Amino acid sequence: MKDFFKRVIRAMKLDPTLYEEVETDQGATAQALGVVLLSGLAAGIGSSGRGLAGGLIVLTIASVLAWVAWAWITYVVGTKVLPGSRTEADVGQLLRTVGFSSAPGVIQILGVIPVLAEVVFFVAWVWMLVAMVTAVRQALDYESTARAVGVCFIGWGLQMVLLGAVLPAWSPPPAG
Repeated sequence: MKDFFKRVIRAMKLDPTLYEEVETDQGATAQALGVVLLSGLAAGIGSSGRGLAGGLIVLTIASVLAWVAWAWITYVVGTKVLPGSRTEADVGQLLRTVGFSSAPGVIQILGVIPVLAEVVFFVAWVWMLVAMVTAVRQALDYESTARAVGVCFIGWGLQMVLLGAVLPAWSPPPAG
């Protein structure tokens, strides 16, 4: 457990060697899921400060779905559409690295403080995006950060479309 939390902190510090480490550690897939769940729970708890009742379950489920979708999309885009000269990866490697890139999302729990909520969520999202770029660059063995940014941008857009189609089915009907 101690190693898990050390890895989470290293992921939050954007340590490229952490992303290389979890990329090759097949046993880290469960840890990556743990990071995603922590981030999703933090977002759910933090969203209560924004008046979003029921956010805990919805945001936790959304976090897991987004993780799987983004890892798979990143795999396809990064290895088939925009591979680098040294790119060699599998979906498991992307699941692990992308999962750990959600580590900065744990700060979203501070959203329970209403005056901080908007700033905390914005900082968390930007930080997670930077972590994602770091994770993608390492997992796909890119020599260019710009290529990793491109893959993340494409992946984010496709993920939003995919989740936009899936999540409304899970939303409660409007009150009234």
